[in-house]
Amino acid sequence: RHREIHSVAPRLRLAGIGCAVEQQRIVKDEEEISCLRIGAEIADQALGELLESILVGRTERHLALELERRLVDHGADGPAFPTSVATGPNAGRPGHRPTDRRVEEGDFLSVCLGATYRGYRCEIGRTFVIGTAPADWQIELYDLVFSAQRAGRESLVPGAACRDVDRAARHVLDSAGYAEALPMATGHGVGLEIDEDPQLTPAAMGKLDACVPVTVEPGVHLPGRGGVRIDDTLVVRPEADGGPELLTITTKELLAL
Repeated sequence: RHREIHSVAPRLRLAGIGCAVEQQRIVKDEEEISCLRIGAEIADQALGELLESILVGRTERHLALELERRLVDHGADGPAFPTSVATGPNAGRPGHRPTDRRVEEGDFLSVCLGATYRGYRCEIGRTFVIGTAPADWQIELYDLVFSAQRAGRESLVPGAACRDVDRAARHVLDSAGYAEALPMATGHGVGLEIDEDPQLTPAAMGKLDACVPVTVEPGVHLPGRGGVRIDDTLVVRPEADGGPELLTITTKELLAL
């Protein structure tokens, strides 16, 4: 196609506009945010219903399929991405895909799912303990990640540098000695794709604007032992409007299920 155009207009200079389109998509209008809000409500509902069921003895794969079915039952177009369910030592593997491992008492259960509604994608991630009261190390790790996630959420203000949001969350975990266990990014934008600009990473450029939906999802993964990730979708709002709008509202309390 480029050669055909050049043959009839040899002096015409062609330039890609992919980045320009992506930049235009960063700030959402209220209709787009409404779609994300409804998707978040669906994801919350699906996750909440699962938590009311008996989990011990069921496989990661079964739980993931049930979550995706519930998303559709409640009005989603479908999952925003392949649902992740990780139990026990598998929770220590970032990006874990569900297996036939069965849920056992004392496990960390880490779940990350998302809903697509009218083409717009959001996500939520929570970590729970199965059966008995959590062990001391589980409580300490969870509280640490919760503090990091809160620091990231509180940094979401218009004009904030994207790298500063990452820095706020990362500092909490780094100070506790988990620098090597940290994810590459604290969060990212969402919309028509589940992972789009802006990126909340140490090297991120640019600043946040109002009406930008992002995730804040710090985590610590300990290979062979388990891990914690807490993931929310929020919309950047000015302080005059109440600060960042939390779309995913499932409790972040460490529940023993």
